[in-house]
Amino acid sequence: MAKSTAENTFLRLKTVLDVLTEGVWSGDALNAGQVLAESTARVPFNEHEAELLSGGIPRGHKTLTSATAKLVKAGWLVKGRSGWTITEDGMRATVAYPDAVSFASALDAGTPVPADTPVPAAPAGFVRPVSAAAATLEVPAKDDAKKAPAKKAPAKKAASVVGKAAKAIEDAVEPVVKAVRKKAPAKAEAAAPVAAEPFEGPDVETHPQPEAVALAGDFNTILGAPENWAPQYDEAQMEFDFLDQLWKKSAELPAGHYTFKIALNRSWTENYGAFGTFDGPNHELHHSGGTVTIRYNHSTRDITIN
Repeated sequence: MAKSTAENTFLRLKTVLDVLTEGVWSGDALNAGQVLAESTARVPFNEHEAELLSGGIPRGHKTLTSATAKLVKAGWLVKGRSGWTITEDGMRATVAYPDAVSFASALDAGTPVPADTPVPAAPAGFVRPVSAAAATLEVPAKDDAKKAPAKKAPAKKAASVVGKAAKAIEDAVEPVVKAVRKKAPAKAEAAAPVAAEPFEGPDVETHPQPEAVALAGDFNTILGAPENWAPQYDEAQMEFDFLDQLWKKSAELPAGHYTFKIALNRSWTENYGAFGTFDGPNHELHHSGGTVTIRYNHSTRDITIN
């Protein structure tokens, strides 16, 4: 039976803690993108959550990112520049609240984990499970790809998860997007929501991602756009990397001096220039010619160019 977005989100929040607990047991360090990708692979998106926003991000992923602030507020998760760390209380919460209903109730009510709840230890002979994100998702077949709904989102190159499991880590999350394009879960009777309200509120702790990020500058026509300094065109849009939590765009540019800004959601309403300043001076690019890759970190407003 299809579950509501609220129930799915609580299940994924608990899965976030489960994945991090497994990491503690195995000694593996996972970054935020890997944890989110694994959680969404273990608890797949329903039809509404699978809808891709204009930046190529499934709606359910954006909702989950915002909702992780609840784990931080509860004292079960710590977010730092080096990654996410589960606290002892967070590990104990996976034992104290093993099902979606009790977990959701405790998290929403701010209920402390009972003092007598033990910190879970790794089962005898524990071996970290094979990543669901890498083991269960497939690249859409050609026929399925043709049936995918049209979106104004940058297309990514097809990659087989099984055949390229050892590929660079930044490619590991691509199957998540491809899987939701492949097919959505069959419609079924909706379950009663666990939470009264959806997770759409502001979240300063997790810096939810915009729906689209554009490199708007004097090189947009070189990229194929009808005009320069126009963030509304597809050719100017960056692609979001789930694992790195960065927006990226690579392009072939002739040698020269270029200027640009980061513009959000296909307009100039919110834009960032040099030093991440809102509506600030232009970024400058002195390029010797060839491929250049620009990365934008929305949580810090920083860019890197190489």
